[in-house]
Amino acid sequence: MSVEPIYLDHNASTPIHPQARDAMRRYLDEAYGNPSSPHWAGRPAREAVERARAQVADLLGASSDEIVFTSGGSEANNLALKGVVFAAGERGAHVVISAVEHPSVVAPCRFLEGRGAAVSVLPVDGAGLVDPEGLRRAITPRTVLVSVMHANNEVGTIEPIEACARIAHERGVIFHTDAAQSVGKIPTRVGDLAVDLLSLAGHKLGAPKGIGALYVRRGVRLEPLIHGAGHEGGRRAGTESALLTAGLGEACRAAGSDPAAMETVRALRDRFWRQLRDRFGAGVVLNGHPDRRLPNTLNVSFVGRVGAEILDRLDGVAASTGSACHAGRVELSPVLAAMGVTPEVGMGAIRFSLGRTTTDGEIEAVVERIDAALAAADSSAAGNA
Repeated sequence: MSVEPIYLDHNASTPIHPQARDAMRRYLDEAYGNPSSPHWAGRPAREAVERARAQVADLLGASSDEIVFTSGGSEANNLALKGVVFAAGERGAHVVISAVEHPSVVAPCRFLEGRGAAVSVLPVDGAGLVDPEGLRRAITPRTVLVSVMHANNEVGTIEPIEACARIAHERGVIFHTDAAQSVGKIPTRVGDLAVDLLSLAGHKLGAPKGIGALYVRRGVRLEPLIHGAGHEGGRRAGTESALLTAGLGEACRAAGSDPAAMETVRALRDRFWRQLRDRFGAGVVLNGHPDRRLPNTLNVSFVGRVGAEILDRLDGVAASTGSACHAGRVELSPVLAAMGVTPEVGMGAIRFSLGRTTTDGEIEAVVERIDAALAAADSSAAGNA
């Protein structure tokens, strides 16, 4: 007997929003011209790209000319990090990041180190928060960039971005935030956050995969990663996709039009946590900040167990033992390790990330399936004893 599939992995990727899907349909059959062409075939494509740019800018509280379309969040992060360092002259430049950054920030920093840059890593506390005063101490006269993610992809902790950006600016340092997980879930107005650069990934908020954007504050100089015909204001060469940008733009418009939807998700997430705590008591613990956390994210550890093994027994439930980029790993998540979570607790971690379509019935069904999975694991262990 098949079980109903339940999707609780929205931090990994989201379904395409119906309005985004509708907006994209036209560009599969019509408006096929090159957006850079001035003739009748190119004009509708150019209009689509610029309309999407305005929609992204509107969600972020930016100007349209500050939005650079990319292939996704990873490219946006790479453009921000390498673009600033290359523009400054990478040898001897200093970059500061946090200990819980996504691999698309960590890996470019390792690359830059190989080219003569220096990288400092800010520690986090047990809830995953950086200390702004620690950042103040980490900045040196050689520092050209600070990059601290807005919200962590694994545990959902929301970092004190405004305070960190203010400290960076006091020292004349550019500030970047990876907002791939926060855009569309919590306010991400660039003026309120006081950031110079902000990355987003389309498929995290209802747009298709293969499209993202980087906000670049006017006056910030970046060396392009992709050189060519000078698209995107000379910051990212390559013919723009009317199809993908239309999807991203409409997803941003939809997210901005219904901000209360995430409060409904938050209430459901909190109900989920209460049910787990009531059912399993001290056998389940919360990872991440109890309050400063994305409204859809619930990362919990089943103490003394292995999260991947529990997931294997959760028929039809899509969730993660960490970020999507680490799916299938058995070792302790680097994020949880940075937070000081012990292996006994951290190995049992599962990230459940809810979406706007998640229902009460699905949450109740998942709790029952977890109960059954743990009981089956205990029975199997007793039988092998």
